[in-house]
Amino acid sequence: MASKHHLLGSRGRSPVSIFVVLGLCCFFYLLGTWQKSGFGKGDRLAMEITKRTDCTVFPALDFESHHKQEPPVESSEPKAKVFEPCDVRYTDYTPCQEQDRAMTFPRENMIYRERHCPPTEEKLHCLIPAPNGWTTPFPWPKGRDYVHYANVPYKHLTVEKAVQHWVEFQGNVFKFPGGGTMFPQGADAYIDELASVIPISDGSIRTALDTGCGVASWGAYLMKRNVLTMSFAPRDNHEAQVQFALERGVPAYIGVLGSIQLPFPSRAFDMAQCSRCLIPWTENEGMYLMEVDRVLRPGGYWILSGPPINWKTYYQTWKRSKEDLKAEQTRIEKLAELLCWEKKYEKGDVAIFRKKINSRSCGRKSANMCESGDADDVWYKKMEACITPSPEVKSVAEVAGGELKKFPARLFAVPPRVEKLMVPGVTVESYEEDNKLWKKHVSVYKKINSLLGTTRYRNIMDMNAGLGGFAANLESPKLWVMNVVPTIAQNTLGIIYERGLIGMYHDWCEGFSTYPRTYDLLHASGLFSLYQDKCEFEEILLEMDRILRPEGTVIIRDGVDALNEVRKIAGGMRWDIKLVDHEDGPLVPEKIFVAVKQYWVGSAGNSTTDDA
Repeated sequence: MASKHHLLGSRGRSPVSIFVVLGLCCFFYLLGTWQKSGFGKGDRLAMEITKRTDCTVFPALDFESHHKQEPPVESSEPKAKVFEPCDVRYTDYTPCQEQDRAMTFPRENMIYRERHCPPTEEKLHCLIPAPNGWTTPFPWPKGRDYVHYANVPYKHLTVEKAVQHWVEFQGNVFKFPGGGTMFPQGADAYIDELASVIPISDGSIRTALDTGCGVASWGAYLMKRNVLTMSFAPRDNHEAQVQFALERGVPAYIGVLGSIQLPFPSRAFDMAQCSRCLIPWTENEGMYLMEVDRVLRPGGYWILSGPPINWKTYYQTWKRSKEDLKAEQTRIEKLAELLCWEKKYEKGDVAIFRKKINSRSCGRKSANMCESGDADDVWYKKMEACITPSPEVKSVAEVAGGELKKFPARLFAVPPRVEKLMVPGVTVESYEEDNKLWKKHVSVYKKINSLLGTTRYRNIMDMNAGLGGFAANLESPKLWVMNVVPTIAQNTLGIIYERGLIGMYHDWCEGFSTYPRTYDLLHASGLFSLYQDKCEFEEILLEMDRILRPEGTVIIRDGVDALNEVRKIAGGMRWDIKLVDHEDGPLVPEKIFVAVKQYWVGSAGNSTTDDA
């Protein structure tokens, strides 16, 4: 009986239990609906946690320069390979301008001073060390006049050029008084003389070329007049000329007028100069002057100070006869006439010529014109004794190739090469769209790194410059950008120069023509996708490490697959790294790689130390 009553009682309570269960189900269903509607926080928290991946918008990287005596922070990323430091003898290694390799090439036409890169099997796969005691360069403008001795420990020029006031050694720093062989009163006084003829102050002159630059004081002092100067000199027995220039915060590269064309497009510079540069202008049928003419813009100026100008005063000092010097100047002036250059000024040690704005206005009778159809295709191309034709004009008053606005208006104005559709695929609309895009990108970079645009970064390189939008949106007297157009990319360097910016061609499968530790920040957009099947990413990244200063910054914008490969290699390079989402969100496959090179210096015995 008991058993029977128990079963009946259980059966009687079943409807109540079912009702309770159904009630609870309805309650939790309504609660879930309420949260998902936006009034509750549960769903938003879950979505936020889902979003949190390795790609964070603001990476916790320290962009300040400290030189702290701390052990390197170990990266949590898997390392396929750890790169060891090179021997300390490679502290100033310049792979394509090494002295031992150079001496195996002919000296004719300075061939041995040109680029001669090592074959693949001889390339170094180690990290170039900084010299012991290396210190972050002085910020601009102090950096123009002072350089730490530990960074460039060479006193050769302080002795050889002592009376010319190129550079002086004071305690533990070099001082650059602004002197030069042909401007003993200082660069400012020399530039003032030029400005009495050339409209340097009104924005007409923005880009300049200094051939055989010494320590680049001309370019350094032109900067405060809003003129960007590309300076070059060979790596020769005048130790570290270009290294001094870059250490001062002045644009420069290792180069020479030899047998190969300069790595610039035609009609690039508003002004060019030779200040006792010792280039034999009248040799090889005037080939070197013709190359200057190729890169000089119609209406541009060429300055010659030094031999043979003022030969009547200096012929004994130069240990040459009057007749020889007079004949050389006559040959230069005849070449200038053939190039449609008009002499505007000669006084004392200085002569100034101006290139005619078009070939119609010069009345040239006959000349050996270059037959090549592309005057901008110059990478490793032999220099020839021929004159580069100017673009056709409809009247004698028209500027060949198009007239440029004065700087800074020309920075964002539509360049003539774009307006005239001279670059395939680049239209006015695409140019303006590119400017909008880079304004957005640079704004995001400044949020990632608030020091960008300050004196923390003086020497900046854009390794795949495109139309120059990155540099244009960073434009400031506090910094300058070397806009590099890879030789395998669309040739846009002429557009960049028409914007009033500077740059050069380069193949990133080879070493860049600069000393180690010469750039504060490297930017590369789409570079690794561009070189995906051209050369090893490791080679490009090691070259970036070579030219980047300790505690310098790298920003790479590229596809996620390319950046994952980059991150794997960079994990073994003493870089603190972070991958950042695209500004439009984590679903965009393009990402931003940010890295800071750790501070470390070389020591004897192929080992390294983190001591400052």
